[in-house]
This record gives sequence, structure tokens and C-alpha cells, in this order.
Amino acid sequence: MAIKDELDDELKAAMRTHDRNRTDVVRQISTEVARAVKAPGFTGEADDALYRKTIASYAKKMGKALAEYERLGDRGAEAAAKLKFEVEYLARWLPKAVAEEEVAVFVDAAVQALGAADMQAMGQVMGYLMKHHPGLDGSVVSRLVKARLSEN
Repeated sequence: MAIKDELDDELKAAMRTHDRNRTDVVRQISTEVARAVKAPGFTGEADDALYRKTIASYAKKMGKALAEYERLGDRGAEAAAKLKFEVEYLARWLPKAVAEEEVAVFVDAAVQALGAADMQAMGQVMGYLMKHHPGLDGSVVSRLVKARLSEN
């Protein structure tokens, strides 16, 4: 079943059960996808790849906001709980996280394949990795690439 169809079914079920949190997050994803489709330069259609990219982007933003609300303690507890639900709820449509050890193997292979010898090649290595391994956490990849290229 396509992600759009799953989300439509989820929205209907959430509305039937008056689940406000699920209704809000599904509607927000639909809004984000609509924005992406209407964005200048977008060509194509709203397929599963666009939905996954949009969900990943939204979940990442909400994850960052969650960390901020958690730092506020009791003042941000209610908002943090809502954001935590959203991030956990959307996780089913996200690719499984790759272990850091596996990312390190990808980094080593990319450095060897490109013949990267110093930090000046960091952008090239990052681009190669993100193109060939979509779904990797960019911050983890960046940290490992820096460490690997600093060794040389």
C-alpha cells in the first residue's frame, strides 16, 4: 500500500476515534507534501519517495524541537510529549537507522574509492556517501568523515 493511502486510512481512523494527536500529525504531513509539490522547481509526482523524504525532514525538525522543549523541563513538558508522540508515530515510515559501525565502513569505502587524502576532499566524500546511501544521518556521516580524513 502506498504511503499516501496509508496516511489517508490513518487520518480516517484517527478522526473516527477522535485521536487529536494522530489527526494533527497526519494532516501536517499532508500539508508538508503539498508544499513540496507546489515548490518552485518541483517536477514529478507525490510518490512514496517524496512522502518518505518529507516525513524524514519533518521528523528531524520535530526531533530538534523536542530536545529544546525537554531542556525547558516542566515548562515544555506538554509540547515535548506531543512532539515525542509525533516522532515515534512517524518512525514507521522512516528507514531503519544504520549503526554507526556500518556507517564507518561506508566512510572507509568511500575514502578509498575516491582516493581522498585530506580535509579538502570532505565535500566530495560527503556527496558520494549521501548519494549512494540515502537515509544516512548527515551529522553522523560528517563526524566520521572528519575523523577519517583527519587521520591522514
